[in-house]
Amino acid sequence: MFTGLYFGSFNPIHIGHLAIANYMVEFTNLDELWFVISPHNPLKQKKTLLNEQFRLDILQLAIKDDARFRVCNVEFNMPKPSYTVDTLAYLNELYPNKNFVLVMGSDGLVTFPRWKSAQIIQDKFTRYIYPRLEEDVEKYKEEENIKFVPAPRMEISSSFIREAIKAGKDIRHYLPSKVYDFIQDKGFYL
Repeated sequence: MFTGLYFGSFNPIHIGHLAIANYMVEFTNLDELWFVISPHNPLKQKKTLLNEQFRLDILQLAIKDDARFRVCNVEFNMPKPSYTVDTLAYLNELYPNKNFVLVMGSDGLVTFPRWKSAQIIQDKFTRYIYPRLEEDVEKYKEEENIKFVPAPRMEISSSFIREAIKAGKDIRHYLPSKVYDFIQDKGFYL
């Protein structure tokens, strides 16, 4: 069984995340996909992050009706900030019979060399790369354990969602309806 690990802050999860996840389980060899919530990405500022428990609740609302997806909050109980290499080692210990694959956007290739123990990740795990922005990915095509997946390009981001909510824009069609209702009820991102 191949399990995709889709790491992210998911602040908040939106239809772009879900479209990519759906593509990965339908058009690659992945059998399932886990959304791994990062309480604090060391390459991002923490001040814009919604509380991790609220992000977990929102993510569970978004995927609860899809058996192909799972929420993974393993990083909640690990030292912060979270480092992917440590999370992968821990998940391999917990689930030795799973074949984990990293799912990441092409924009992550630019910062990947700055990740803790990037070479270990590259050597031990396959990375499925979906198109994100206009990055030049040609120079990465010779790297080991990397597969470029022709998923649809998503021109939506969580920062766009947060800014739109703060500006009072109606963004209901950018989020699953249950997520939109929950965010509205709680007054998040205002």
